Amino acid sequence: MAFDRNVGGTDRIVRAVLAVALTAVALLAFRAGRRSVATLATVGAVALGFNSITCFCGLNKALGIDTTENA
Repeated sequence: MAFDRNVGGTDRIVRAVLAVALTAVALLAFRAGRRSVATLATVGAVALGFNSITCFCGLNKALGIDTTENA
């Protein structure tokens, strides 16, 4: 499955950092017994991690946003 790249540069780095932060939130929430918060944080972390790894965001595509550097 191939995606057109529409995430790049600083946007990609920010998404990766947020994915790591949401993973930490998910782990802490799970340990505290707050499963709904842990689930939401996990979903967000997976989505942002997918965006940063594949350089593709479906919402960006739907809105016509492209943050890749076109040289």
